[in-house]
Amino acid sequence: MKVLIIGGGASGMMAALTAAEQPGNAVTLLERQSRVGRKLLATGNGRCNLTNLDLAATHYHGARPGFAVPALSRFGLDDTLRFFRLLGLLTVADSTGRVYPLSDQANSVLDVLRFALETRGVNVVCSCDVIEVKKKARGYEAISATGERYFGDRLIVAAGGCAGKKLGGTKSGYRLLGMLGHGCTVLSPSLTQIKTDPTHVRALKGVRADALVRLRQNGQLIAQEAGEVQFTDFGLSGPVAFSLSRAAGLLDGAELSLDFLRAYAPEDVDALLKDKRAAMGELPAEDFLSGILPSRLGSVVMRRALGSLQRPASALTDAELTQVRQQLRCFTLPVTGVMGMENAQVTAGGIVTDEFDPQTLESRLAPGVFATGEVLDIDGDCGGYNLQWAWSSGRLAGMLGTREETV
Repeated sequence: MKVLIIGGGASGMMAALTAAEQPGNAVTLLERQSRVGRKLLATGNGRCNLTNLDLAATHYHGARPGFAVPALSRFGLDDTLRFFRLLGLLTVADSTGRVYPLSDQANSVLDVLRFALETRGVNVVCSCDVIEVKKKARGYEAISATGERYFGDRLIVAAGGCAGKKLGGTKSGYRLLGMLGHGCTVLSPSLTQIKTDPTHVRALKGVRADALVRLRQNGQLIAQEAGEVQFTDFGLSGPVAFSLSRAAGLLDGAELSLDFLRAYAPEDVDALLKDKRAAMGELPAEDFLSGILPSRLGSVVMRRALGSLQRPASALTDAELTQVRQQLRCFTLPVTGVMGMENAQVTAGGIVTDEFDPQTLESRLAPGVFATGEVLDIDGDCGGYNLQWAWSSGRLAGMLGTREETV
């Protein structure tokens, strides 16, 4: 059987390798860019966070997030680690559960996948921009921008989402599946930086800090994440901001509240600040939070709490220390939006999942057509969840509805 796959990203390569395991299949993988897996190289800041030890379904989103469960259940964490170990990749998990290659280099992940494609006889065609797909008498035909035609008895669309255009993000997958009758939800950026009122962040560009960040709207808690944040001249970046960006981008009038001392009880902070006042003596109040926060962040927090800092630390009153504590525990930033698709790592939204069988990922509208990864209306939190969805969905689609696991 001829198997045609459009898209050489993570899910496309996984689908190709899986289909190639089945005797009698001739697999062709079409990739729009000059090489496969380019976007994979940028994941995890070039380290490739390929999965997570905690794969709870709550980490996935979409109109029907439960759609992802069958694929994730059939090819989960242990299956993924075993699959890559058999390809020769060693992995390691950090303290947060994120799994990386032992080499700490995304190239290691891509290399073992490329080598496997070669050894399993997959026909990889790069610089092939598919602009049209057609239903034929017994299969499907893909036509490239330069006129080449490719046939498959089965067609797998793994063209990804439109986030990160510089790394290969495209709307072609939505367009091609649309030609076969499929609909698409509203698309929005996810795993991107959050924009805030710049008043208090502009001076903090590049500063990193640990914080519990709460996203609120009209006083109601919408979501919260803890970990590293990085200030930019327009707002917040870093893993925590990425995790909250999906929700933040859908809200009007929201704000972020940062707690820089999340591990401390209020009374412990009060005692700490009084001890600092006694220890600092006649040193300037601007430096009061040295040893607690990065110096620039400490100065901004103090200025926001007290206004003028032209006096010694010993002159701070108990009431003023309370104001400092409040800023340390609730440093608020009004949200003005999120960065767009150009900067996003993942697309929220995609092809309507109700139009596919979650047990096989085969189209209900076009038999013999399968879809994987980001092109579907499933996206995950920051932390390896989107790549796990790519591996799981690619594996399931590559089985071509056989319902027989071959890990």
